[in-house]
Amino acid sequence: MASQVAKSLIKANHVRSTVKFDTARRALSVAPVLQQKKSLPDRTGKNVVLVDGVRTPFLVSFTDYARMMPHELARHALLGLLQKTGISKDVIDYIVYGTVIQEVKTSNIGREAALAAGFSDRTPAHTVTMACISSNQAITTGIGMIAAGAYDVIVAGGVEFMSDVPIRHSRKMRSLLLRINRAKTPAQRLSLIASIRPDFFAPELPAVAEFSSGETMGHSADRLAAAFGASRLEQDQYALRSHTLAHEAQQKGYFTDLIPVKVDGKDGLVDKDNGIRVSAPEQLAKLKPAFIKPHGTVTAANASFLTDGASACLVMSEAKAKELGLKPKAYLRDFTYVAQDPVDQLLLGPAYGIPKILDKVGLKVNDIDTWEIHEAFAGQILANLKALDSDWFGQKYLGRQGKVGSPDLEKWNKWGGSLSIGHPFAATGVRLAMHTAHRLVREDGQFGVISACAAGGQGVAMLLERHPDATTQ
Repeated sequence: MASQVAKSLIKANHVRSTVKFDTARRALSVAPVLQQKKSLPDRTGKNVVLVDGVRTPFLVSFTDYARMMPHELARHALLGLLQKTGISKDVIDYIVYGTVIQEVKTSNIGREAALAAGFSDRTPAHTVTMACISSNQAITTGIGMIAAGAYDVIVAGGVEFMSDVPIRHSRKMRSLLLRINRAKTPAQRLSLIASIRPDFFAPELPAVAEFSSGETMGHSADRLAAAFGASRLEQDQYALRSHTLAHEAQQKGYFTDLIPVKVDGKDGLVDKDNGIRVSAPEQLAKLKPAFIKPHGTVTAANASFLTDGASACLVMSEAKAKELGLKPKAYLRDFTYVAQDPVDQLLLGPAYGIPKILDKVGLKVNDIDTWEIHEAFAGQILANLKALDSDWFGQKYLGRQGKVGSPDLEKWNKWGGSLSIGHPFAATGVRLAMHTAHRLVREDGQFGVISACAAGGQGVAMLLERHPDATTQ
C-alpha cells in the first residue's frame, strides 16, 4: 500500500509550476552509514532524556469513554506511567499537563488528575494549552525546568475528551443570569426574567475554528490542499496508507506505549484504538466533501476524527535516570516552535518547523531515520510535503536558496498517524514522541523528527536521538 501511495504521489501537480513531489524516486537509505553518525551535543547541560511514556487507547468520541470525565482518563495515563516505569510518586517533582477543550469544573486538569491518581498534594502541577501541540508544550516546558535546575523529574502529558464539551448559554442569557443573581428584590428579578427573548436560548457550541478568521480548520485544509495541488485521489490514498500501516502495527503489537483501561459499566478492558479502519478505495471515493461543497476534497475519511484519549511521559536528566536505575528511550535533543499566517498557512507548521530544527542541530533531511508528523488532514500532510520539496516555497517563505527536500515516505509515519490512530488534541504529542523512540529501536535508527501543526497558525518540531539503553517495551 505504501508503495502505491508513493507512486501516486509522484504524479502530483506542480504548484505555480515549481512544487514537484518526487519522494519515491529520491528515497534515501541510511542503513550503511548509521555507524558513522555522531551523537548530537547536549544544549541543556543536563542531557535531558525521555525515560518512557504511555497512552490510553485512543477512542472515537461518544464510544466507550463517553461517560467518563477528562481528569479520570488523565488519571489512568498517570497511573499507567507509574506502573510501567516502576517509579514512586514521591520522586516526581512537577507535573505539566495539556488540554484544549477544557472541562470548566477541572480547569487545572493537571492538578486534578494528579490528585485523583494519588500524587502528594505537595506535588505542584499546572495545565498548558497550545491546541494540537499541547503535550509537546508540556514536554518542552519540562525540559526547560530541568535545564534551569528548578526540578529533576517531570511528568508531562495531555488529555482530550470530545465526548462531553462545554456548551455555553448565549452571551445575552449569561448577562441576564448574572444580573438576576445580583438583583436585590423579587420585583427586580421578575422584571429581568420578563426581558428574556427567544434568541437568548440559542446555545454557543464549541467549534474547531479560528477565532481570528472564523474559518473552520477543515475549510482551511481544503483551501490549502487546493493551493498545493493535492488531489482528492492523493488524499484518499494517503488516508488509506495511514489506516493500513496503523492496522499492521497494531496487529504486530508495536503499540507498546498503550495501556489498557477499565471503564466502569463495561465488560473487560479497553485495550486498543478503535478508529483504525482499512476501507476499499471505492468506498472512500463515494464520500462527499465535508467542508467546501460540492467541489471540496476533504472528507470524513481523509480527515482526523474526534477522539478521546490521554497520555503521559517521564522526563528527567540522564544522570537522574541512572541514579534511579531507569533505562531511557531517547535523548530530547532540541525543539523549536514556529508561527505563520493563520489564514492561508494555518496548517503549514511542519513546513516551517522541520527546516528550522534541522538547521538548528546541523542535520539534513537524509540524516533523519524516522519521521513522526501529526496528520490533521491528508491534504495538510501532502501540502507540507510539497512545500518542503518546493524551490518556490523555500525561497519565498523560508528565505532559502531552494527547497528543503522531501522526506522519504519509507521513514514517514510507518505505524500510521492521527488519521487512523486518532487525535485527542492535547495527547498526540506524547504519542508522536513514543512512536519515534520505539521506531528508532525497531528500525535501527539514530535520529527522529517530530512535527505538528496547530490552531492559530503555529507548529512544533522536535529532534530525538535514540538512547543506547532504549528498548521497544
